[in-house]
Amino acid sequence: MPIDFSVQDHIATMVLNRPEAMNSADRAMREEIYVAWERMRSDPDIHVVVITGAGDKAFCTGSDLKNTMPPKESFAELYFGGNSPGTMMHGFGTDRPVICAVNGYAVGGGMELALACDICIAVEGARFGLTEARIGSVPGSGGVQRLPRTIGKSDAMRLLLTGDMVDAEEARRMGFVSEVVPRAELMPTAYRIARRIAENAPLAVRAIKRMVQQGMDMPLPLALEMDKQVYGLLRDTEDRIEGRLAFKDKRPPVYRGK
Repeated sequence: MPIDFSVQDHIATMVLNRPEAMNSADRAMREEIYVAWERMRSDPDIHVVVITGAGDKAFCTGSDLKNTMPPKESFAELYFGGNSPGTMMHGFGTDRPVICAVNGYAVGGGMELALACDICIAVEGARFGLTEARIGSVPGSGGVQRLPRTIGKSDAMRLLLTGDMVDAEEARRMGFVSEVVPRAELMPTAYRIARRIAENAPLAVRAIKRMVQQGMDMPLPLALEMDKQVYGLLRDTEDRIEGRLAFKDKRPPVYRGK
């Protein structure tokens, strides 16, 4: 199967599983990715998601250029007809936090996927790049817009226009990787972060993610007003009361997402 998807203890693990093709996405993989995106949004048992790649060479190198030909339909037919226009990120989006564990090359759509996640950690020696300009194309899955919002205009323009790749340490300096770890520590680190998130009140976690995402595109006064409204929505929830009672009783809280 080109995608392995499992859930345990409220943590979903999604593995891009085409190591023989550096986990690049062909049509079959994209169809399974779309199913995974839908499950991430709708499965109430999922509180956190960890995405990684199979093998030790690549996280994902974008589209499989050897086996991905343009579709028969026009782009307008696909786009306005409500079907997938063929990008990996079609339908991506969830209030659940998503952790990207980059185990090797993250190129093209692979780097765009990493940029779309909330937290990105990488192995020593991982490499990142949006190389589409080198093959006469543009990053079509959000990279052009997300990269300058993540690392600033100058570094983003340099990477986008040259198609150059950077290593994990440079990616951390730029700000789109938060931690660089030895290979043996990649998944333990990802799961450690995931468990810390999953221990928290799920409504509060989802609210914080939505506040960050929406607030970044708002003027500060409007964003601060949104903060007040979300605080008010959560103020009387069972989980907020449980958090205070657990603190008072010096015990772990038991959150129910209510």
